[in-house]
Amino acid sequence: MREITDYQRQIAQAVEQFIANNKEESLYAPVNYILSIGGKRTRPALLLMATDLFDGDSNEAINCALAVEVFHNFTLLHDDIMDHAPLRRGNVTVHERWGINEAILSGDVMMVQAVQLMMQCPDGVLRDVLEVFNVTAVEVCEGQQMDMDFEKRSDVSIAEYIKMIELKTSALLAGAMKIGALIGGATKVDAELIYEFGRNLGISFQIKDDILDVYGDQEKFGKQVGGDIIENKKTYLMLNALALAEGNIKESLVEWISKEKFEAATKVSAVKEIYNTLEVREHTEAVMNKYYESAISNLRAMSLSEEKKAPLFTLARQLFERED
Repeated sequence: MREITDYQRQIAQAVEQFIANNKEESLYAPVNYILSIGGKRTRPALLLMATDLFDGDSNEAINCALAVEVFHNFTLLHDDIMDHAPLRRGNVTVHERWGINEAILSGDVMMVQAVQLMMQCPDGVLRDVLEVFNVTAVEVCEGQQMDMDFEKRSDVSIAEYIKMIELKTSALLAGAMKIGALIGGATKVDAELIYEFGRNLGISFQIKDDILDVYGDQEKFGKQVGGDIIENKKTYLMLNALALAEGNIKESLVEWISKEKFEAATKVSAVKEIYNTLEVREHTEAVMNKYYESAISNLRAMSLSEEKKAPLFTLARQLFERED
């Protein structure tokens, strides 16, 4: 089986062709723009990898993989509107460049295009593939709604946070892998195992992201370290700190969360010190490790040779040990 980078290049070529085939009307300019400004293409690459893993033909899955990439970018386009984000991947966001109404409509057509692409999978698995895709699409929306609701709440639990990242972040990764497995001819048992592999790996990945935001090397991480602390985002670390803190430490943490005016570097340093005192990083890494090990257990349980599964073991380890 090929390396993940080979599949990413294949997806990049498919995206270029998709853009070239799109209409030139103003509705599609934002679509072509957001698809052209990069991204790792990890989810669609994993779909192709899963197809090959079960001896399928990845060429038969390319449109489904492209559907996942178009859908993912549709969610980013609408997320940027909701977050009032000025930049996406270092470029001006669609709603800032074209306007909110135009961005909403272009996002809508991307959702339709994703469905059209997904319907081009082999007829024998069409119903099953569409069921996975539709369930996944709804879950991503549910996760985004939970994330938005969290901004207005002060009583978010750790269990709720895990559910949110499962829906918003890992569902699409897991769904993509299951779709690829179905196209490749996997049994129902193996298709479910690879879904669980993706789900657990996705949760571990997001928790790792939370850790890197506070403890990562800014040059390697690629964005401001401590950004989640500055924005009072309800990450695993913050929720864990709130659950563990007592007395003066709890008062100090709540005070920093409540402050409307502050020096960013001072706040990051103070909250990070509270995390260190409470050993929040260690608690968080333990949970991250738990989901990673669950993913590895799912992978080991698949009825495939160790040689075939080796690239997925390598990928999981790379995601687990990443620094950016």
